[in-house]
Amino acid sequence: MNIFIDCDYTILAWNGRLRPGVKELFQRLTGDGHALYVWSGTGIRWGEVKMHGLESYVTGCFHKPLFDYQSRLEGMGITPRPDLVVDDYLDIVKALGGIKVRPYVQEDATDSEMKKVYQILSSLSPNGHHPTNSSQEALFPGPA
Repeated sequence: MNIFIDCDYTILAWNGRLRPGVKELFQRLTGDGHALYVWSGTGIRWGEVKMHGLESYVTGCFHKPLFDYQSRLEGMGITPRPDLVVDDYLDIVKALGGIKVRPYVQEDATDSEMKKVYQILSSLSPNGHHPTNSSQEALFPGPA
């Protein structure tokens, strides 16, 4: 799958520090064959990706649309299309399908959201849908 992961408050705290478990999540997801993309509403964030040693896992970085998510993807040059997004902002997760995480505003060594993300992703079938179609609080199916 093409997995698009938000930067601010998803993988980074307000001060730019990396959320616990991000590097491990990226390692596992790329090891599982997924393509990872980092995007942000504030622009392309290769600097942060490189600063945290994540560049070997990230296929590309994009400026994320902040409204009309579906229709703005092509106009913003976002290819390939996201199969699944991981974000702290519920609206984009509902619009495109994916996993909503708790915002990571302040550093918290006990934070385990990235473990939760991997557990949910590893339970999905190859087409990005939960095989039992059961409801999971953080997983949103996105458009049909």
